[in-house]
Amino acid sequence: MLDVQLGELVGDGPAGVEEALALVAGFDGALGHGFARVAEEDAAALAALAGALAGSPLGDRLAEAAEKVTAGSVADEHLAALAGGRAALFGAVHDALLARLDQALGRSRTSWPSAATTDANTGAASVGGATEVNAGAASDGGVPENVLAGCRVWLRELAITGWRGVDDDLVSGGDQVIEALLAVPGSRGLAVLLDGLAAELRASSPVATMDRVPVRRWADLWTRGLLLAQSGPWHGVPEPVSGRLLILGADVHEHATVVRVQVHGVLEEAGGQARLVRTSVAAAKVDTIVGPSVWRLFGGRPVLMGALAEHRSVEIDGMPLLPGGDLLWHDDRARTGAEADPFTTARVQLAGASAPATPPLDRHPVRIAEPVLVEGYTVDGHVLDLGGNKLTLDLDRLPTSCPLTPELVAASSACIGLVRRDGGRWLLQPLAVQATVKKKPVTVHNGDWATGPTDPKVVKAEAKAGDVVAVLRERAGRLLRK
Repeated sequence: MLDVQLGELVGDGPAGVEEALALVAGFDGALGHGFARVAEEDAAALAALAGALAGSPLGDRLAEAAEKVTAGSVADEHLAALAGGRAALFGAVHDALLARLDQALGRSRTSWPSAATTDANTGAASVGGATEVNAGAASDGGVPENVLAGCRVWLRELAITGWRGVDDDLVSGGDQVIEALLAVPGSRGLAVLLDGLAAELRASSPVATMDRVPVRRWADLWTRGLLLAQSGPWHGVPEPVSGRLLILGADVHEHATVVRVQVHGVLEEAGGQARLVRTSVAAAKVDTIVGPSVWRLFGGRPVLMGALAEHRSVEIDGMPLLPGGDLLWHDDRARTGAEADPFTTARVQLAGASAPATPPLDRHPVRIAEPVLVEGYTVDGHVLDLGGNKLTLDLDRLPTSCPLTPELVAASSACIGLVRRDGGRWLLQPLAVQATVKKKPVTVHNGDWATGPTDPKVVKAEAKAGDVVAVLRERAGRLLRK
């Protein structure tokens, strides 16, 4: 029963998690202070990080890095080793938490293609829970080595200075390399990550005046950026897959300059076990495009958007699937299938579907987002109560571009959502609900407005405000014609 599974999940955490996080916190504190002059407490934190991973493939490199940085010699290879050690600790925590979640849900999971392989194009390998970094690896995806080197230089300057020393000049030092990354299609993920870090630092500058510095968040971004900057982004070798994609729900991420729709579903292949997959489509935007208007940016994905809005399956043919469970979406390799209710899919398919392995550099607790079906509960504010077991609802993630609201969640009795880990606790992010409104049953999904809003009030408000996307496109076209 799900209430029993939930009880297993929200109980005491896996052994060693708090100790590992304490080591990470020590490193984050040292990074926040900067490595220009390493104080005694920060030196001890670096030594503790190296000591904890002494038996891993990173052991010797970490010991050398901690010693050199403490002595004032901050080289790229030393920072790469320290970032790898931090990532390895988070990877171990991620694995322990995910194993706990899989056990509670009774979910099987595939393993990463190779337990100890350093790909010639990546420079990163997962070995016994550690992430080993090869700074000399060739660039992947056509990212020029000088651009990656520029990223490492900027991130090194941040590490030497420390967050409290960041000012506009230091932040601006990364603008040129971020612009160069954005020009290379294969590096845009790294570019967006570094651009986001730069934007947060610029908005907070001078950081010395801040009451509270988001040390953990900025260290997360710095670590991932530095590791990806060793040899360029890498996610494994894709395999072509064909079959029927049954959609479970859509997770919409909205930012001032970009919007991403991540669709979770179950892939049925002929003669194979059903497996959990996800696919993402993203679009650049300006901050005036908000709310339901963001869906207009995905007009080039009619099959996927139509399937979301109409609750249909999708027949895919030769779609690339990465080892981490991500479909690289090609609308021309997909066609809309028959009607397929996501709640029926969840009830019939979710329990037996195999979950994908997690790519080495994605092994971080905050990246856990597992689709689940929860039924027969009550909601009290932000808390879901299922048979006496309680799980906090992550209502802050409900996007403004979708019809799903906290009021609908509060009135619901069934929910398709993502189980997440954040702030040391498990959370449930709703993607779709079945609720009772004015004594009538309703079903609402995040993706219901993928081809346009269906609520008459929203349609009227959009009509009054005008089509922002169409206006901006017309103006851009006019400028290009000049």
